[in-house]
Amino acid sequence: MNPSNFENKIAIITGGANGIGKCITETFIDAGITVAIIDMDKESGAALEDRFGDQLFFFHGDIAEQSVLDSFISEVLKRFPQIDFLVNNAMISKGGIIDGCSFDDFTYTLQVGVTAPYYLAMKLKDFFTMNASIINISSTRSTQSQANTESYSAAKGGIAALTHALSVSLAGITRVNAIAPGWIDTSKMPPHLYTKADRHQHSVGRVGKPEDIAKLALFLCGEDAGFINGQEIFVDGGMTKLMIYHDDHGWTYQPN
Repeated sequence: MNPSNFENKIAIITGGANGIGKCITETFIDAGITVAIIDMDKESGAALEDRFGDQLFFFHGDIAEQSVLDSFISEVLKRFPQIDFLVNNAMISKGGIIDGCSFDDFTYTLQVGVTAPYYLAMKLKDFFTMNASIINISSTRSTQSQANTESYSAAKGGIAALTHALSVSLAGITRVNAIAPGWIDTSKMPPHLYTKADRHQHSVGRVGKPEDIAKLALFLCGEDAGFINGQEIFVDGGMTKLMIYHDDHGWTYQPN
């Protein structure tokens, strides 16, 4: 990948102060991209702003609120008249039906995970540069679930569908793709501390790292990915492709 592809580029990253979002922020800045992030973690965001100086603009706020999004967009466009990349990463889970996830909690999750990405794309579409790219962070939960994950799974299913819809509507304006992470460890635990079972339920033999997602996001924003559009790319070490049956590879299922 030619680093010059990213000179003088501007990216917006939601939830860019921690976890996968922070890694994407760092990876983009290392590639020469100037980044604007919005996050609810004021301390972590301010620390990143101090660390990167003029390469990063931090805005503190909750993207579930339209007024916050409007203020954020206004501040970004005061600083940067055009936008090259939008990474919709921010997300939260409010549980599901077993624990009684409320109407308001479920709606809030969808506002963060689906409504805000749509609204940002809508408000920024006239400011995207040629060869712009939107990256939505989906999840393997967009196609499979554990119990009591309805709010999160619904939002991730929504962002996956929004991805292909936007890719059609915004044809000629920006490409739109989604990355669906599997098990990504954001704690930076040493690999040898994972159990053998944890490692080998992934066909690549390890749990994922934030860098696995960030590097793909950077690639999808680059010129080399110019023929990729409307896709949801699973980055899960092959975990969702492994069929496991009772007594298979020593695994047993003991229903209550």
